[in-house]
Amino acid sequence: GSQTLLRAGSMANSSLANAIKRKTHKERSQPAARTKYGLLEKHKDYVLRAKDFHKKERVIKLLKRKAEERNPDEFYFAMEKKRTKNGVHIGSMQEANKYTAEELALMKSQDVKYVTLKSRVEAEKIKAMQNTLHFIGAAPQNKHTVFMETAAEAREFDAAKHFDTPEELLGRTFNRPRTAQLSDPLAVLLPPGKKVAALALKAEKRKLASYRELQQRLERHTKLARTAAHLSQQKEVAGKGRKRKISKQELSGHEATGTGEEQEGGQKSKSFKWKRERKT
Repeated sequence: GSQTLLRAGSMANSSLANAIKRKTHKERSQPAARTKYGLLEKHKDYVLRAKDFHKKERVIKLLKRKAEERNPDEFYFAMEKKRTKNGVHIGSMQEANKYTAEELALMKSQDVKYVTLKSRVEAEKIKAMQNTLHFIGAAPQNKHTVFMETAAEAREFDAAKHFDTPEELLGRTFNRPRTAQLSDPLAVLLPPGKKVAALALKAEKRKLASYRELQQRLERHTKLARTAAHLSQQKEVAGKGRKRKISKQELSGHEATGTGEEQEGGQKSKSFKWKRERKT
């Protein structure tokens, strides 16, 4: 019984102690005579400063040890191109930041114009080659369908007789002469002193080389167009205006208005949305 009374008395005293207003202990501020030195340093500030000081001290100690133990005959070819200024190495970080934001924006716009110009030149060369080659000898993209009146006529259909050409030339989609033209001895004129097989082989090699060049120019035009779009997007993103990157969930949920690049050649698609601004 006495223990219960003591426990109840202690609980009453603790509740009364919490009800009494305590004095608020404020941190001592910098004296008025020392305000020129800034805020008064507390213990937690000293701990941070001490940790930073000892960290730099360990780094200096490690560098001194490396300098003492280094090989005086050590040499790398990269040493010939490296320079120091006031005891500090001039590295790639200093060279990358030597341009201002305006100069970087100007160079970016010049890159976009140059790549766009090269893409336009390639498109004109591709158009000229396509007008010249006509894809002669390439696999046909369509089929020649002949319609007959009855099924019996379809079974008895003779392609050589219908097209008036020998059966050996039915597979050709170009320069397929008729039977009457082949029977004329003056229809084919061969230059004297040269072999027909050699001329045909030379013409075939020249044709394959032209198609190979056309294929390479098509691939180059596609890459240039993709690069121009990517550079143009980077220029727009680096420009003025508040913007944010649109996540994949937002793109899948609704069609977002902004600029982006399609996923081509393994590149990830990026889309941005600008905040609407009232023009005055």
